[in-house]
Formats: sequence, structure tokens, C-alpha cells
Amino acid sequence: MVNNCSKFGETSIAVAQESLDLANRHYENFPVASFFLPEHLRQPIALIYSFARQADDFADEGELTIEQRLNLLSGFRDELDLLQAYINPKTAFFVTLGQMIRERKLPLSPFYDLLDAFSQDVTKTRYADYDDVLDYCTRSANPIGRLLLHLYHQATPDNIQYSDHICSALQLINFLQDIAIDFKKNEGKQRIYLCQDELMAFGLTEQTIKSYVNAALATDENWQQFMHFNLRRTHALLNAGKPLGRILKGRIGFEMRMIIAGGERILHKISVVNGDVFNYRPTLNCWDWTIVFSKALLKL
Repeated sequence: MVNNCSKFGETSIAVAQESLDLANRHYENFPVASFFLPEHLRQPIALIYSFARQADDFADEGELTIEQRLNLLSGFRDELDLLQAYINPKTAFFVTLGQMIRERKLPLSPFYDLLDAFSQDVTKTRYADYDDVLDYCTRSANPIGRLLLHLYHQATPDNIQYSDHICSALQLINFLQDIAIDFKKNEGKQRIYLCQDELMAFGLTEQTIKSYVNAALATDENWQQFMHFNLRRTHALLNAGKPLGRILKGRIGFEMRMIIAGGERILHKISVVNGDVFNYRPTLNCWDWTIVFSKALLKL
């Protein structure tokens, strides 16, 4: 029994470390399990990130068929079902994740919501209007914030609402900065997370996006106005969640303010180039991170 427990502990430590390494390897414009967080929270957050990263890659990466992608996501869902039924899961990752979920008393519903969103990514490539996009955000992004609030023991109704605003805004920022990347994925069935009705209202079509992606053309006034409209709306949504950065105390609050300030910085960089994310995809450099750090420190 002692040997089995020891082996289980070593496996869990290895899986948790792999999750931290995964968080560090992937470039993100927002901090993930950074050293600003209390040490006891870094591995749990890294495990949550690893779950989302792996599932997202099932939906996005490689040359898999639709059926293969859905089967991989279904495998993750089966593992969650085992955890929900208090049955040991089949993989080392889910054994470790399940142990953390039990110890931290996290709800399972956000994990299911994430899988639902990633499964939708496999089959849905167009979004009719803003409500349609926000519905996706409630399952692709908001669950992460809710899980973090549960980890922090700060999952009050008001805090959840603030967190949902922030997470949806960050998801929208990712959509805006990755328009070209999303369009290039899954050749012949490219994803466009932009609202179809708003594209039409600004006199834009999918051919417009295709021409910018393929020919590296300078964007026209219609595109610039469309992007500035989206930037203003997204910034307002991010601002609506901003009080959470002051409500959360200590290093957790600082990390949240870093995330918010990082989102603001990306919006600024997209605005400066008039929405031309095809030729100037924004990334945060050392100077940008200095600004983000300063704003978080001053609680701006």
C-alpha cells in the first residue's frame, strides 16, 4: 500500500509539473500561473490550463478529421464522467486533475462547458450576431474565470459577474488579434468569429478577409471602422469587470490586474494600427509588460 501511494504521489507530481511546463511553453498575451501567484495556486491553475490547452488543441491542431477531433474530446468527457461518478479515471492526467478538483472542491460543470465549446469549434465556423458570439464565450472563456474564483474562495455572485465580463472580453480580444490565424485553420472551412450581421453592416464580406489574409493588403476605411467599433465594445466589456482587480486582495488581485492590463494593452496595439491585424498581429514585448506591470501595481 505504501509503495502504491508513493507511486501515485510521484505520478501526480510529474503530471502537475508537465502542466506547469505546458503553461510556460505556450506564448500567451496574458499571464498563466505566473510567479506573481501564491505558490500553492500555481499547480492547480496549471492543471486547469493544461486541460483547456489539450482540449483546444484537439479541436484546432494537426490534420485530424472532424470525427477524430470529436472522439478525442469525447474521451475527455468520458474521463469527467468517471470523476463525477467517483470512479478512478483511466489516465494519469485525469487522476491528478481529479485529485486537485476534490481537494479544492471545484465544480465539474465549467470543465464540461469548456469541452462543449471546443466541440462546437469543430463543427461551427460562423457566428450570426453578437449574442451568438457571447454564447460561445460563456462556455469557452467564462468557465476558466469561475474555476479560478472557486480556487480563490471568492466565487460570490458579484465576483462571478465581473469575472464573466473580463473573460468574455479576453476571448473577444483573442478573436480580434487572431482573425488571420483562425481564417487559415482547417483549409476550406475557415473559422470567422466576427459577427456576420456586423460585417455586412460595414460593407465587408468573407472575400474581404480572404484578400487581406492572402495578399497582405493595407486595410480600407470600412475595415478600420469595423475594427474600432469592436475595440470600443470589447474595451467597455473589459472595463465592466475591472472592479474585480481591486476586490481580490494580495497577489491574486495583482495577477488579475495584470490580466486586465494585458488585455487593455492588446486593444491599444490593435487600435494604433487601425485594426490591421493581418500585417501587425499584436504581441506584448518587454516595454509592454513594463506598462502592464506598472498599471497592475498602481491598481489602474
